[in-house]
Amino acid sequence: MDEEIIKEDEKKNEEQEKKQALEKPLDKMTAPELREIAKKISGVEGTHGMKKEELLSIIKKDRGIKDTKAPRKKKGSKNKPQRNIKELKEKIIHLKKEKRRAHEAKESNKIDILRRRINRLKKQTRKIAHG
Repeated sequence: MDEEIIKEDEKKNEEQEKKQALEKPLDKMTAPELREIAKKISGVEGTHGMKKEELLSIIKKDRGIKDTKAPRKKKGSKNKPQRNIKELKEKIIHLKKEKRRAHEAKESNKIDILRRRINRLKKQTRKIAHG
């Protein structure tokens, strides 16, 4: 009787391994496909609101797969020091003075370059202010 149970468990494990071998890798699946798999896992709720990375981690944890990839970094998260708003505004004031001088000298290329730099710095101040 115990041998029959063990054989059934082995067959189930083999079937699961075959299914996993046939389906495409988890990392290549879309979020809706991952949601369907996650719904079948007991104790997991709220899959509809989860993002792909969260779904992947839950499924991998359930299947006993160790995550080998490092977490993805957000765009623009380079390791450069953040400037504060005061420094940026001082830089803007300096660039505006240069822009006025270039305007008086009728240097249109320099005016365009300075205008874009000022615009970029203004965007940075807004970004810092909003957190």
